[in-house]
Amino acid sequence: MAHVLASRGLRPGDRICVYLANRIEYIDLFLAATRLGIIFVPINILYRDREIRHIVGDADPVAVVVSRESAEHMPEGLPLWFIEEMHGEETAPAVVTDGDAPAAIIYTSGTTGASKGAILTHNMLAVNAINIVVCWQITSADRFLLTLPLFHVHGLGNGICAWLLSGCLMRLEERFDQQKAAAQMTNFRPTLFFGVPTMYVRMLGFQETAARAIGAAMRLFVSGSAPLPAQVLEDFRGLYGHTILERYGMSETLMNISNPYAGERRPGSVGVPLPGVSVRIVNDELHLRGPNVFPGYWRQPQATAAAFQDGWFRTGDLAERDSDGYYTLKGRRSDLIICGGFNIYPREIEEFLLEQPGVAEAAVAGVPDPGRGEVPVAYIVATGECDTGGLERACRENLASFKVPRRFVRVERLPRTALGKIQKHLLPAE
Repeated sequence: MAHVLASRGLRPGDRICVYLANRIEYIDLFLAATRLGIIFVPINILYRDREIRHIVGDADPVAVVVSRESAEHMPEGLPLWFIEEMHGEETAPAVVTDGDAPAAIIYTSGTTGASKGAILTHNMLAVNAINIVVCWQITSADRFLLTLPLFHVHGLGNGICAWLLSGCLMRLEERFDQQKAAAQMTNFRPTLFFGVPTMYVRMLGFQETAARAIGAAMRLFVSGSAPLPAQVLEDFRGLYGHTILERYGMSETLMNISNPYAGERRPGSVGVPLPGVSVRIVNDELHLRGPNVFPGYWRQPQATAAAFQDGWFRTGDLAERDSDGYYTLKGRRSDLIICGGFNIYPREIEEFLLEQPGVAEAAVAGVPDPGRGEVPVAYIVATGECDTGGLERACRENLASFKVPRRFVRVERLPRTALGKIQKHLLPAE
């Protein structure tokens, strides 16, 4: 694959966009690009015309690699290379690459606006892989089931790089399919699984016999990319016999903080900083510094400058630090609701709502209010009969009055990114 890329004229520093579902050639392309010093730019396979044009226009790649199946979603006029035609047998030229050189550009999920390209260096990917392999004790004896999309840092930066470094056996699936996942896990008997909260919610629906068998073979379940509700962690532990290890990372930094493999995995907390990662809290906002932090956004010097303060990366995440060093995320600064001068952290209300019967999913967002500035509104996905009046009474009995949602809106589903992060700006304007 590296020979194919070189023979088609790609040189160190060039970009190549990849718009593919999970497949072995995806990994071949990633390794070939890193070998040649080419910058790998994955595109979310769920993106369509406007989103694809934005990324391709920003990254300015030599070509976009697609399959014949995925090519139908490509806007007109883009230089396309079909993965089915990319075969080569000769040895690729050797290229010496600096560790601080860009290895990939990962576009953020764009939950608040146009996505920005986070530059990931070779050193970042290496440091991240070393940290998680050592801290989560991943070895060549592990059997790793990877169902995460490779266009995201969770699947690529964690999954693929941890597999390569540890030498474990990996089974790559195109995606997490709720209808097939129980059988896949039962047959493959993985010892290691990286997931997102929505996957673990779906797994709570597996038959008890299958869950027990999966849990008996498993060594470690890891959750990331979105907050894991404490209730889901407790329910999962009861069914599978495992405490999910929750950790905290970002596209711009890869892994930052993790609950310990050996030690307390605290419900609702993301744990303690990983080796080499420095953490501070300024005005309730989490700041990071370390070899895992990106150098900046692709061709956006102003956005890069705004993202850093005194050499620290401003995450935009609100957090608290317990006396024993565990960190708890309170939500995004952009999600913070200020109601009549009081700060409301939506996650606190969401966690409480998820403990109530009949509530499958919950999201709380602020809406404008002429008297208070903003008021909280709850969006509920119900499992059946769900009494919104009962939810309001429960909130009034257990929460401060200013935290009680002014309305409870039932929706069929919550708008999410491919990795399960709720897109609150897409909630209905109730």
